[in-house]
Amino acid sequence: MAKHFDVVVIGGGPGGYIAAIRAAQLGLTVVCIDAWQNAKGGPALGGTCTNVGCIPSKAMLQSSEHFEHVQHGLAEHGVEVKGVKLNLGQMLGRKDGVVKQNNDGIQYLFKKNKVSFLHGRASFVKADAGAYEIAVSAPANESVTGKHIIVATGSNPRAFPDLPFDEQQILSNTGALEIDHVPKKLGVIGAGVIGLEMGSVWRRLGAEVTILEALPTFLGAVDESVASEAHKLFVKQGLAIEMGVKIGKIKTGKGVRVEYTNASGAAQVLEVDKLIVSIGRVPNTDGLHSDAVGLKLDERGFIVVDDHCKTNLPNVWAVGDVVRGPMLAHKAEEEGVAVAERIAGQHGHVNFDTIPWVIYTSPEIAWVGKTEQQLKASGVAYKSGSFPFMANGRARALGDTSGLVKFLADAQSDEILGVHIVGPMASELIAEAVVAMEFRASAEDIARICHAHPTLSEATKEAALAVDKRALNF
Repeated sequence: MAKHFDVVVIGGGPGGYIAAIRAAQLGLTVVCIDAWQNAKGGPALGGTCTNVGCIPSKAMLQSSEHFEHVQHGLAEHGVEVKGVKLNLGQMLGRKDGVVKQNNDGIQYLFKKNKVSFLHGRASFVKADAGAYEIAVSAPANESVTGKHIIVATGSNPRAFPDLPFDEQQILSNTGALEIDHVPKKLGVIGAGVIGLEMGSVWRRLGAEVTILEALPTFLGAVDESVASEAHKLFVKQGLAIEMGVKIGKIKTGKGVRVEYTNASGAAQVLEVDKLIVSIGRVPNTDGLHSDAVGLKLDERGFIVVDDHCKTNLPNVWAVGDVVRGPMLAHKAEEEGVAVAERIAGQHGHVNFDTIPWVIYTSPEIAWVGKTEQQLKASGVAYKSGSFPFMANGRARALGDTSGLVKFLADAQSDEILGVHIVGPMASELIAEAVVAMEFRASAEDIARICHAHPTLSEATKEAALAVDKRALNF
């Protein structure tokens, strides 16, 4: 007889494993089912984020930044280094080690919180008497029942039609993290988060990188002034970025040949050793057998949910990349916690207006809230203030003065509507803005808070002061 649980979580990525832990903390019996496996066939909890996304990419970004800094950034500090060599095998090994630490850490958290785990692919079998039967494939080869089901199956990289990923020449984010030598020429289709991050990694390690983007503007979702500043910095670093292109035929052979037309309509050819395709992601519902219980999907394959992550079925919930909203690990985590709390009779909450976004390039780009172009389009009267890192003492000491902090505030109430950063440690600095916006703070509130000196966060204070045209250090 199948074992019964209060909650069955399908998927062990950020949304799934966090939901499982929170549900267990609230006294519910929980099992998490996940199919990811490591090189030895064992479980690899953490989903795309831990295995082939957020974690390994940040490890490679950090390692490649060190490599470039040793070559080009230490001399001004009086540190002279000669004969620098790249040990790519060691770098990749370190990345794999970081991934394993995270995999093992989640397994430990499951044991600590008494979350059961089954290794295999889960699929719906039937709904019966207020419970759902879930089948689990090998290696678990068993079935369970649950009163509540949380689907957190994540997403997969989108491929071009008739051009599947072979992870040798045509690479998704997975293959982009496993290249065993530095290609002489690397092509990237898509100037989004993955394209920019992976392109940055391999450029620093010595590849000639060209990025092709179909959209006419660079980072269209980012505040225009921040995107413009970032574009200048990336081009200065050596990334070749072409906007407004139309991709034609892509052929593989000894290398990869990409035919395209540029923004002016002229036919062009890009020949590279390897090609990273980063044109978005699609929800991962294959094999879920949603039709067995009538779980509703939309025309793009996303599971249809309401504002509380409820599906069309009683006691079936869905979170993360497999539902509407931004495909961000921390968004999935917040939804997972909220659903677990709702199941337990509490009032879980997710504020989509204060979810931060980060691109972990160098410089980093981070933002929360509305962009200036969004405020203009919606007719909202606003004030803006910005402050460059070149006028920040800590940034000068670090030797990284690129970028700026920008505040947008309501013209009447001064409530912060958006904060946008391009520069060193932007991913950490944005947290102050998220907290401020969650509590509906004004720009004046940040301007009046004492910030330690010298710190990068002083640029945040100065940008808030600049909203009222009274920046002190610029």
